[in-house]
Formats: sequence, structure tokens, C-alpha cells
Amino acid sequence: MKPTEKIKKMAEAKKQKHFVLVHGSNHGAWCWYKVKAQLEAAGHRVTALDLTASGIDMKKIQDVHSFYEYNEPLLEILASLSADEKVVIVGHSLGGLSLALAADMFPHKISVAIFVTAFMPDTKHQPSYVVERFSESIPREERLDTQYSIIDKSNPSRMSILFGHKFLTLKLYQLSPPEDLELAKMLVKPGLLFTDELSKANEFSNEGYGSVKRDFVGSDKDNCIPKEFQQWMIQNNPVNEVMAIKGADHMAMLSKPQPLSDCFSQIAHKYA
Repeated sequence: MKPTEKIKKMAEAKKQKHFVLVHGSNHGAWCWYKVKAQLEAAGHRVTALDLTASGIDMKKIQDVHSFYEYNEPLLEILASLSADEKVVIVGHSLGGLSLALAADMFPHKISVAIFVTAFMPDTKHQPSYVVERFSESIPREERLDTQYSIIDKSNPSRMSILFGHKFLTLKLYQLSPPEDLELAKMLVKPGLLFTDELSKANEFSNEGYGSVKRDFVGSDKDNCIPKEFQQWMIQNNPVNEVMAIKGADHMAMLSKPQPLSDCFSQIAHKYA
């Protein structure tokens, strides 16, 4: 190989980033299909995964007994990386808690964690803190047709959650293409919030999660996690940079996939 060709290949390899995309509650890897294609077209490597009992994973949510078990697919990917490889890890909505767990366990494997309209915990309170604060701020009537079900009679606080069609339409997908809303109606599966377990867990550590660089990407038309609550989370646990996707609903990866993909690339190059 000629020296100039070798330099060119090294430059191209340096530009390529490995993105790991983590979905939120009730969803799966499928919700990233637009962003995955756009990032790959830009020359990046992308891993979009199903957490346990999500997407096409065959396990049932009632058989998931811990937050760790729910996140095993993500943790296994990070554990399998080579010693010198770092990834850009992206979490949406409840996936923000998954990012925090992954960063706490594998801080040296992550170049930056990007929270996309996501719950962003801190290192001062229990991991459930931001979700509990959010639940307290949302009147029950605004949850519309969301269904809650007890899945363990010996532990009534262990409940599953399933977004109803009305909630999907008005709170999550109100600006997304109608075909993506219909896709969601067909594919959403019950999930768990894990608030009971996480309210008793140790805080995420400053040495782990607290040491990882974090950026927050918000949606200005988010009807699920309002702009005011996004701002509160950022004030509660400041990040390196805050970016906003204009005209995006809660599902920014579907309502504004190209601006979101461009945002990811910009952030990734900043922390190369």
C-alpha cells in the first residue's frame, strides 16, 4: 500500500465512530431504523439493540427480575469491545437510565453518552430519583390510556407499563409520520420502570457514571418529557453541552431523523 493510501485509510478510520443506540420503554431497536441508516450512510458503525424482553427479544417482561437483567444485552456489548475501543452511547427516554448503568460499569469504554429526551440521573440520589420526580409532576389524567398491570402478586409495586394508542398519538408521536405511529402501535411491548428496585439501589458513582462525558439533546415539541423537566434534569446534573432538535416530538429519531443524525455526528467528532 502506498504511503498516501495508508494515510487516507487511517484518516477514514479515525472519522468512523461506533454508535450504540438504546431505546426507551415499550420500544425496541426498530425505532432507530432511520437514524441507523443515516449514520451508516455517513460511514459510521452502528449497533441498535433490543434490551431484554423488548423488540424481537423473546423473553417476557414478567420474567425480567432486575434492572441489570433488563440491560444485559447492552452490558454484554460493552464487555465484548476490544481494550482500546470506545463507543458513543445514545439513550432515549427511559434508556437514559440504561446509559447511566452502562457508564457506571464501563466508563473507560465510552467516549461520550448522549441523552436524547431521556431521563438523566445524577450521582447524588438513588437511580430512581428523576423518574420519581417526573411521575410526581405528571397528573394521572395526562397518562391517558396507558395501562399499568401488577405482574408479581407477592410484590404489588412491581408493575408493567404499556402505552396506549391515544398516549402514543398525542404524547409521543404527534409530529412523526403517520406510518411510524402505526408501526409503533403494532410493535410496542409492555415494559417495567424499575422504580421500586432502583429506589433501594446505591447511587451511581462519581468514578464511573460521573466520570463519563455527557451531552443532552432535547426536543422542543416533546409532549412526553416537557421542556421544563428536561431543563430541570440538566440543572440537577449539568452536562458538557445541550443541543435541541427543532420541530421534534418525543420520538426525535422518527420525526426529525436527519437533524438528529447530524447532531450525533457532530457530538461524536467533538469527543474523538
